[in-house]
Amino acid sequence: MSLRANRVAEQMKKELGDIIGRKLKDPRVGFVTVTAVELTGDLQQATIYFTTLGTEEERNETLKALEKAKGFIRSEIGHRIRLRRTPEITFKFDTSIEYGNKIEQLLRSIKENEEA
Repeated sequence: MSLRANRVAEQMKKELGDIIGRKLKDPRVGFVTVTAVELTGDLQQATIYFTTLGTEEERNETLKALEKAKGFIRSEIGHRIRLRRTPEITFKFDTSIEYGNKIEQLLRSIKENEEA
């Protein structure tokens, strides 16, 4: 990713946190954290990675709500960031934190077994 794409991705991440946290009124969108934004080099496609608290079903509802609000979110980003074309947005649930927690739990259990 180019330096410019990195800068735009960081700016988008910041703005998305504000838009999702303050502007979206959908009750299905609970506590959402934008963990990363990946932009293509030509700034045409943006993949937004997010995490949220709750069950698998609640996560799916949050994803549906974000997909439904995609047009609104994209237009808000267009107003806040000066680009010729606002990137197309795709939302993906970020499983890396969950994966890290699972590994940490496994390491803890190994350590406890060794001490016992």
